[in-house]
Amino acid sequence: MAQLVALLSKGEGTWGQVSGLIKRGEWEKIIVIGDTYAKNFMVEGAQFDFVEADLEKPLVALKQELTTKLKPKLDSDFSSEVSLSIASGTGKEHMALVSALLAIPVGVRFTALTKDGIVFL
Repeated sequence: MAQLVALLSKGEGTWGQVSGLIKRGEWEKIIVIGDTYAKNFMVEGAQFDFVEADLEKPLVALKQELTTKLKPKLDSDFSSEVSLSIASGTGKEHMALVSALLAIPVGVRFTALTKDGIVFL
């Protein structure tokens, strides 16, 4: 089973993608990242760790914050890999999150929910 890391940014319309991934996937661990507003995100019957981040920070500061907050939550040996959902968020947020994960270091495998189910890219 994999670890899911999912970004929740502004625009609740993209939250359905994350909710669907959580409901339909078989995950060993789920980490959801978002700002104060995203704390309201819930998926009935699902347990996940919520990591609050200041998504308004400049790119480098955001990357540093994410690295600091995610490192203790992830298995960071070189064989470790996370499934990453960035269906929500901006380019800056995506760059900061991917950079933070690689700095931890963990491998990254993008994942998405499609009409055919969960796909790993």
